[in-house]
Amino acid sequence: MLYFFEDFVLDTGRRELRRGPVSVELEPQVFDVLEFLIRTRDRVASRDDLLEAVWNGRVVSESTLSSRINAARFAIGDDGTAQRLIRTLPRKGVRFVGSVREQQEGTPAAATAAPATGEKPGGIALADGPSIAVLPFTNMSGDPESDYFADGMAEEIITALSQCPGLKVIARNSSFIYKGRAIDIRQVGRELGADFVLEGSVRRNQERLRITAQLIEANAGTHVWADRFDGDLKDVFDLQDRIAESAASVIEPKLRFVESERARRKAPQNLDAYDLWLRSVSLASEFTEESLAAALACLKQVLEIDPSYALAMATAAHYHAQCFLQGWVKDQEATKAEGLHLAWRALDLARDDANVQWMSAFAIWVLALDVQQARELFRSSLRANPNSALALTMAGWVEAVNGNPAEGRRLVERSLRLNPCHPHGWLMTTGMALAEIADKRFGEGVVWAEKALVQNRRSAVVLRALVVALVNCGKVDRAKMILQELRKTEPHLTITKWQESVALIDEDLVKIYTEALRVAGMPE
Repeated sequence: MLYFFEDFVLDTGRRELRRGPVSVELEPQVFDVLEFLIRTRDRVASRDDLLEAVWNGRVVSESTLSSRINAARFAIGDDGTAQRLIRTLPRKGVRFVGSVREQQEGTPAAATAAPATGEKPGGIALADGPSIAVLPFTNMSGDPESDYFADGMAEEIITALSQCPGLKVIARNSSFIYKGRAIDIRQVGRELGADFVLEGSVRRNQERLRITAQLIEANAGTHVWADRFDGDLKDVFDLQDRIAESAASVIEPKLRFVESERARRKAPQNLDAYDLWLRSVSLASEFTEESLAAALACLKQVLEIDPSYALAMATAAHYHAQCFLQGWVKDQEATKAEGLHLAWRALDLARDDANVQWMSAFAIWVLALDVQQARELFRSSLRANPNSALALTMAGWVEAVNGNPAEGRRLVERSLRLNPCHPHGWLMTTGMALAEIADKRFGEGVVWAEKALVQNRRSAVVLRALVVALVNCGKVDRAKMILQELRKTEPHLTITKWQESVALIDEDLVKIYTEALRVAGMPE
């Protein structure tokens, strides 16, 4: 069923909320709350109604319930003060009060997304992959002499974004023609052939600076991301670097998310190699055995269309390695052979691509147990793109469990500073847990592993780390409960089978893990 209200569409079949052609990111429970309120909008939904519909009758705290309702409001541009669409009736419940039009999915009028073409109406053809234009920042200080700083800020961000593999950045000479002009972002997109536009402002107040930046999807004119940065004038160059790094590290995954959701909405017959690659990324983010298998199937189609697509090869190698770590492979030797073949072939074709390097490095580390080769590839990837949150994180994993926990912690902490709200944040919190456990700081390891578990309850790496940290903190009962969760993910896992991959970590850590898993009840 499709529910239309204002400029939103709630698609229950695809479990998507869209604003124009752009998908709005929602947690599953937030989606369920919004769907239930819209579906039952003819009456007030009580607390018990919501608990039954969303939590299957399980009792949750008032703060949890309120946070999900507030998140639903935020997603549709409402808030607890205005209550324009979702209204709270004291001591009664909650009701959706907006005007809604229903439509069965598949009817002709349901085609609300933008056409899946490679060209913007009235504009120039788009390049393969997402493209972005950075507009000159607006000087809000009232001091014309501060223009140099506003221009420099935009130039720094252009330079930083240019290091993001696969992202096409419009040259400064093209985007700066709009300086001082009142413009329509959609017009900029058409004229420059840009999918996204980044704009911002600089305000100088004595010795303090405030800089804002916002990312806009050009075709729809809707906001994707916005942030604010404050600092001292004496640290102006450090501040420029920090903003450029942060913008690059945050924007890259945001762009990828929007692009992958766009590809996911296309009809299968319209998918080309790039769209299929994006669809694989979207599927893999669900992180289930089925979704990773589907992602690998998409990548197989990609390589049938374009046998030299190096990024697709490296991505497939990375997913094979993730499946291997999860115990989601039926033939370990065949998985190793396929994953390593793809990794090395990708490197042969695109050795200078930072994403190809780190994905291949991860596969080589997991599937070939080659720590040194993986380290070299991670270093090369970070030289090419020092702001890649995922490259920093996975390099941190390698260091943390191979005798260098301090360096592993440093790498992951930098990743967290650059992008604290990354869509795959569980990889970062897992990296911190691994570093703390390797450093025998088990209490901190529990804290970080618990955070990772909230973000991803299916990760075998997270579950194993939490068991080990809990046992070493004396919390054996909790460790045994987590081990049962681990056994659901890896039902055939034994200590012997786990030890077959112990070359991934140093000897001291092997002993710590082995003893803790044994205490928690893992069979031999």
